[in-house]
Amino acid sequence: MSKASTTSTEEKKLKWWQLSLLGVAGTIGTGYFLGSSLAISIGGPAVLLVYVFAALGTYVVFDALARMTSDHPEQGSFRSYAKKAFGSWAGFASGWMYWFSELLIMGSQLTALSIFSRFWFPSVPLWIFAAGFGIVGLCIVFFGNKGFDRVENVLAIIKIAAIIMFLVIAIALLAGWIGGTKYEHKVPMDTATIFPKGGIGLWSAFLFAFYAYGGIEVLGIMSYRLQKPEDAPKAGKVMLIALSTVYVVSIGLALIMVPLKAFNPKESPFVLALSSDHLAFVPHLFNGVLIVAGFSTMTASLYAVTSMIITLAQEGDAPKLFSRKWKKKFPLFALSLIGCGLIGTIIMSLLLPGKVYEYITTAAGLMLLYNWSFILLSSGRLLKPGKFDNVKRWTGLLLIVAAVTGTLFHTLSRPGFYISLLLVSLIAISDVILQRIRKKKSTTKTSNSLTEEEDEDEHVAQDLSGYHITGIRLRKKSKLK
Repeated sequence: MSKASTTSTEEKKLKWWQLSLLGVAGTIGTGYFLGSSLAISIGGPAVLLVYVFAALGTYVVFDALARMTSDHPEQGSFRSYAKKAFGSWAGFASGWMYWFSELLIMGSQLTALSIFSRFWFPSVPLWIFAAGFGIVGLCIVFFGNKGFDRVENVLAIIKIAAIIMFLVIAIALLAGWIGGTKYEHKVPMDTATIFPKGGIGLWSAFLFAFYAYGGIEVLGIMSYRLQKPEDAPKAGKVMLIALSTVYVVSIGLALIMVPLKAFNPKESPFVLALSSDHLAFVPHLFNGVLIVAGFSTMTASLYAVTSMIITLAQEGDAPKLFSRKWKKKFPLFALSLIGCGLIGTIIMSLLLPGKVYEYITTAAGLMLLYNWSFILLSSGRLLKPGKFDNVKRWTGLLLIVAAVTGTLFHTLSRPGFYISLLLVSLIAISDVILQRIRKKKSTTKTSNSLTEEEDEDEHVAQDLSGYHITGIRLRKKSKLK
C-alpha cells in the first residue's frame, strides 16, 4: 500500500469524541433555531421535559443503528438492514420514507430560511425567498462543489459559535450587566404557567422536540469510520447528552427572558431573547448566523435526497432514469425530481404563508419517525438482543408512537399528519405494485429457464439415443466381418 493511500485511510478513521462533535454540529439546525419556538408556543415551558424524553428516544434509535453498522457494515445502512430483516418490500419502503422525510425537512428548512430573511424584509413574500434559496442549493449540488465538505465544517463551527454567543449574552442580560432589555425577565413557577395548555399541549409539542434531533441516522451511517466501532454507542451517549443539555439550557434561558405570549413560529426564540436597546445589532447578527447555519443543513439534506434517489434507481426501487447523469457528471434527472418537490414547497409558501412552516415541519418530523421505527424493528431481527435491549427498543417505539399521536390534538399539526399518511399510502401502493411486477418477472424467468432445461435434456437424450443405435450397428457390422 502506498504512503498516500495509508494517509487517506488514517484520515477516515475517527475517535469517538470526534464523532460526537460531528453529531452535535450536524444535528443542530432550523429544527432547533426555529422549531423550538413552535414547540414552546404549543406546549409552554414544560417542553423542556419532552426535549429530554426525545433525547432518550433518539439515543435508542442511534444505538440500534450503530450496533447494526458495527456488526454488519452495509452501504445502504438502515435501508439495507430493513431489506435484510423483512425483505425487499421493507428496503423499498424504508428508502422512500427516508427520501420523503429529507425532502420535507429540506422544505421546512427552506421555509425557515425565508422566515429568517423576512426579519429584514418583512414586505417581501415568503415564496420569493424560498425560490431563491432553493435555486442556489440546487446549483451547488448540480455542480458538485468538491470544497463543500470543508465549507460544511466551517458552517458547523459558526453554528456552535452562535449558541455560545447566545448563552454568554443571555447570561449577561439576566445578570443585569447589559440593560435595555425588551421584555421583563421572569422564571415560570406555578403549574398554570408551566403547563399553559395542560398535558395535551405538551403531548402535541413532543414531535417538534424529536424533530430537533433529526439527522441522527446519518451519524449512525458514519459510525463505520470509527477507529473502534464498538465505541459508537458511547459516542451517541455523549453527543445526545451534549445536545439535550444545550437545548434545555438555551430554551430555558429564552423562557425566562421572553413572555410566553411573545413566542411565535415566525421568529426564532433566541432572536427574541436577545432584544435589547443597548444591543440593537445583536439580533441582526444572530439572524444572519441562523441563515448561514440553516442553509448549510438545507444543502446537506439536498445532497442526502440526491444520493438516495440515485441509489434507489440503481437498485431497481426507482425508475432507472434518475440514476443517469448528464455528461456522466451532473445528476440532472435526480435534481429535476427534487426540484419538483421544492416547487411544491414554494407553492405552499405562496398559498399558505402563515401556516406552511407548521404543516411541512409536522409532516417532515412524522416521516422521519416512521423511518426510525423501521430501524428499531430491523434491529430486533438482525441483532441478538438481551432483555435490556428489548426494553430499550420498545421504550423507543412507545416514545415515537407518543410523538406521532400527539399531532392529532393540535389544529396546526393535524394537516401535517394527514400529509404524512398520504405519502405513506403512496409508498405502500407503489411497493405492492413493484413487488407484484418483480414476482411476475421472477415467475416468467423461472418458467423460461425450466423450459430451456427441458429442451436441452430432450436434445441430449436424442443425441445419446442416436449414438447408441449407431454403436449397435457398428458392433453388428464388425461381427459379420
